[in-house]
Amino acid sequence: MHALIVSAHPDSQSHTQAIASQVAHGVAASGIHTFEQVNLAAEQFDPRFSQADYEQFKHGSPLPADVLAEQQRLNRANALVLVYPVYWWSFPAQLKGWIDRVFTHGWAYEEAGDKVIGKLGHLQVHLLALGAATPRTYLRRGYFSSMRTQIDLGIFGYCGAPVITSELLLPADENYPDAHYTLAYNLGRQLFEQKEKI
Repeated sequence: MHALIVSAHPDSQSHTQAIASQVAHGVAASGIHTFEQVNLAAEQFDPRFSQADYEQFKHGSPLPADVLAEQQRLNRANALVLVYPVYWWSFPAQLKGWIDRVFTHGWAYEEAGDKVIGKLGHLQVHLLALGAATPRTYLRRGYFSSMRTQIDLGIFGYCGAPVITSELLLPADENYPDAHYTLAYNLGRQLFEQKEKI
């Protein structure tokens, strides 16, 4: 099986990129699965929802070439792993723009009357969010549950993609940062052995 590991961080030496690389090492260590690791920042993916994106949404015009290329990447994948720093209790703008532009009507979901049909049921999703605030902040304000509602349910649930992993990794975690690297490596190694949690 094949995993697409996506991050969006401008610093190639960041904790985010190290976590993404550990997931990739784990997939490789499985000996039977493959992966593609993508850093949207390094690839300079344009997150802006342009007139061409709008025309595709409104009138079914042809997809922009960069969107089509990303959909083809996802079509090859059995699992999508997103590794991202938490910016304002959500994705960084570049990753959110990737979702906005790539998860298009007709490809990721469609409507039948008043019903939404998710079309990504074949794609297992694993989310590794890297926060900087304390666990108390996330709990007291309900931020992590809000993130799960917005991202796990609002995006992937809407598209029918099962969220298998949804982790919030924080500097306050015991044995930081090594525990994060171990978790990421083990996730990659066992990526296709896990079952849906939500």
